[in-house]
Amino acid sequence: MKTHPYTHLATYIEICNSIRLVGVPEDAIRLSLFSFSLSREAKRWLHSFKGNNLMTWDEVVEKFMKKYFLESKTAEGKATISSFHQFPNESFSEALETFCCLLRKTCTHGFSEPIQLNIFIDGLRPQSKQLLDAFAGG
Repeated sequence: MKTHPYTHLATYIEICNSIRLVGVPEDAIRLSLFSFSLSREAKRWLHSFKGNNLMTWDEVVEKFMKKYFLESKTAEGKATISSFHQFPNESFSEALETFCCLLRKTCTHGFSEPIQLNIFIDGLRPQSKQLLDAFAGG
């Protein structure tokens, strides 16, 4: 696969989101058209799942990312996410965008939302933590 797997999926979903059929769930559209977004080896890989073993869009995404997003990239991305820290001149909103970007770059990170929140908060500067506490009412 020549493009980044996450970029491929994001572009594909963007295209699928432009298609609306009354009474047809968006996941059904994504499932039925996905093979048309692939070529050569990736298409053969998808067709290797005999008998519609992939029943949901989430299953397709999970298997696709496991196949085309290397484990070493996942490990590298998890380490980067885990070591997140807010830079001295970075605003709270910029830090949040930076963190969200890290999560998107490694969508196979496997961190639950509570863990993501803890990593983000732990990586904030003390002033930002105080600001966050004030917004949350302590």
